Amino acid sequence: MPRRVLQGTVVSDAAEKTVVVNVQRRVSHPVYKKFITRSKKYMAHDEANAAKKGDIVQIRECRPLSRRKSWEVVGAAEAVSKE
Repeated sequence: MPRRVLQGTVVSDAAEKTVVVNVQRRVSHPVYKKFITRSKKYMAHDEANAAKKGDIVQIRECRPLSRRKSWEVVGAAEAVSKE
């Protein structure tokens, strides 16, 4: 079975080798048929501590690494520079 891959924004990188990624998706409302935005936060394993707050990263499903962490950072889609 293929692993799911999601893309989102890093909202926290305070923990060691862990980032919190906010993933947004658009779903159709069942009654009003308008698109609404749903978001969910995932804790992902970042072995190299490379992802920083504000970066857009891709995460992939993996085996459970802790109680709340079963995703891993695959790679950075783009880095947001603060100038």
